[in-house]
Amino acid sequence: MRTPDSIIGDSAALAAALEQVSRLATVNRPVLVLGERGTGKELAAERLHYLSPRWDAPLVKVNCAAMAESLLESELFGHEAGAFTGATRAHRGRFERADGGTLFLDEVGTMSPRLQEKLLRLVEYGEFERLGGHDTLRVDVRVVAATHADLRQMAAAGEFRHDLLDRLSFDVVHLPALRQRTEDIPLLADHFAVQMSAELGWELFAGFTETALEALQAHRWPGNIRELKNAVERSLHRWEDAAEPVANIVIDPFVSPFADALEVLPSSEGPGEPQPPAGPARDFATRLAEIEKQLLEEALAENGHNQRRTADALGLSYDQLRGMVRKHGLGGRRRGRKAT
Repeated sequence: MRTPDSIIGDSAALAAALEQVSRLATVNRPVLVLGERGTGKELAAERLHYLSPRWDAPLVKVNCAAMAESLLESELFGHEAGAFTGATRAHRGRFERADGGTLFLDEVGTMSPRLQEKLLRLVEYGEFERLGGHDTLRVDVRVVAATHADLRQMAAAGEFRHDLLDRLSFDVVHLPALRQRTEDIPLLADHFAVQMSAELGWELFAGFTETALEALQAHRWPGNIRELKNAVERSLHRWEDAAEPVANIVIDPFVSPFADALEVLPSSEGPGEPQPPAGPARDFATRLAEIEKQLLEEALAENGHNQRRTADALGLSYDQLRGMVRKHGLGGRRRGRKAT
């Protein structure tokens, strides 16, 4: 039997949600898990299963949003031979395979009204028929459903059955978004970084600089833990020195490192009339970055490209200077030399 993956964090918000999950595990009732994408709804479902008396029975998972309605119906309830073109033999659905255990229905809000009706009957009575079949089958399955959608609003709009929502929500577990548990970000980032270090072949993970940790905790993380994991792994992949703490966090890989070239417009002024300066047409951030790069190049040249002396001269920490050198692509002159 496998054990559930760990849910990492020490925040009060996460602790409260996990305590609720632990209490619900022993109650044989449907549970609804709500949370934004990437908050760990599947991990919560695993915790509910493995802490329950059903721990040694199957835990079967279905992503309702990943399948068309006809395929989802066949996957959930099974089908008989000849039920549709290509159905050459009977197929046991996931409810049958989860008999005695737990079925996790992710993104249940995407289920069609017809399938919602079949699910309601199964949750209420444990009964269903295979697609194309006539025999009523019975199973003993605990349903754990999850979604990021507002099911009450969908029910009010006629998009989700009120009676099914009532049956699924014996109790509702609300998982906090990452921005609501910022104190857990360093723990999570370190966990993902250690895993990525091993994948990169690094002997150890040297940690993050204070500036990098501040950047991680300042971001809102709309993609939650999944987005954080990607950002941490991406940042380590781009970091060249395994022996030094990571100083540069790459949160958005879609931001181009290249400034747009200035568009020169034909002038309506006469040949002898003064032209407006081109500089102010550029955005402030681009001009500021150019000034920063120029100052950095001059300081490096004055200090023989010794980064430690340059950092002292500019009143920066060594890590801050390294991050700026990488940011502006000025490390090429030192490639192959050891910083002193």
